Amino acid sequence: MAITSPAPAPARRPFAASALALAASLTVSLAVLAPATPAFADADAVPTYEVKVNLTTAALDSSHLPTAAVKSAFGITGSAKSRSYEYFDTDALALNAQGWDVRLRHKSGSDFEESYKKRFPVSNGDIDAALDEANAEGFDSSDTNYDAEVDWGYSKQTLSFSNEKSHSASGYSGTSMPAASTGRGWLVNEIPGKLDDWSANNWGSNTLSASRVHGPVTSQTWSGAWESSDDASIEVLPVKAASGSGTEYVVELSFKTDDYADAAQLHADAIATADAHGWLYHGDVLKTQLVLDRY
Repeated sequence: MAITSPAPAPARRPFAASALALAASLTVSLAVLAPATPAFADADAVPTYEVKVNLTTAALDSSHLPTAAVKSAFGITGSAKSRSYEYFDTDALALNAQGWDVRLRHKSGSDFEESYKKRFPVSNGDIDAALDEANAEGFDSSDTNYDAEVDWGYSKQTLSFSNEKSHSASGYSGTSMPAASTGRGWLVNEIPGKLDDWSANNWGSNTLSASRVHGPVTSQTWSGAWESSDDASIEVLPVKAASGSGTEYVVELSFKTDDYADAAQLHADAIATADAHGWLYHGDVLKTQLVLDRY
């Protein structure tokens, strides 16, 4: 049997070779152009939750205190405690415009609380997207100087990161506040680095040094426990009316929890209960913004 050599393979056509080269080039180009999943040095922060539902003045008696029916409906059993607080910002609200709020608070019998808070909006309930945005700005799980929390109002959610410090209240009685220059000095001296260098070196301390007091306001709070939250409260805050004369009363019902599912249930049940009794305010009242705008 004669063994014949296999026929030589046909030469690759120039077109085929060009097509393969083009395909390879496109593959590389698409890989370069494809959007990458955000990569962060550390994982996103894990927030706690505070449900905040506003009530109308129908929830108050003639002395502007929560009625017995309201307290009973939401497990509020504690006696009233007073707290005074004020915010520091410029006339143009330069800190607030960058998502920062700086507050000095004095609860009766306690030291002063200094709070530096950065806010990130939550759009369409996408908390993960807000956490990603915060991570990109340096607020992640590794930064133990800030506590992450989602404030869950009637229809609005906000992610915030708070840096809390304290200052001795020696020499101050009740909920009295220091002179504006004194309080501002404390806050400037203890400003956290993220705020200080937010948009430029020393931007925060320079802006805070040029700030003024917005407030003070003094509220009363009652505490208790309801459903899955062992940290329930009602706060009644008298504020200057929008007209500039008279007083309006902000009534805020709140519940704190570490769990998203519990927060969702508390939110739904609080709204349903308040609405059924005719106490619900169908909207979100932002106390910080009211104080900044009206004082």
